[in-house]
Amino acid sequence: MEIHVTPSAAQELKRLLATNPQAAGIRLKVEAGGCAGLTYKMEITTTPLPSEVSCIVEGIPFYIEEGHTLLLSGIEIDYPQGLLARGFVFHNPQAKSTCGCGTSFSV
Repeated sequence: MEIHVTPSAAQELKRLLATNPQAAGIRLKVEAGGCAGLTYKMEITTTPLPSEVSCIVEGIPFYIEEGHTLLLSGIEIDYPQGLLARGFVFHNPQAKSTCGCGTSFSV
């Protein structure tokens, strides 16, 4: 599983993980919804699921449902910190189209 994390995203994810001493890593998944049909979800997890594939990127453990690996392969997670935009942004090479805010996509 190939995931890319920009330095600013890595810094923010590590900060968030540090706030929860029981954190095992970040769960990255896809759910139905959003403007384009599928939406990205990230959450801190304390217990990885047996059905999840794990990988470590920039020292951050990620857990991804095995069925979502094709949808997320090659994804880049960024965290812009500008005056007008702040928050996680996903750049997915598997997406055929995305919504304007960049949080949902279709394949």
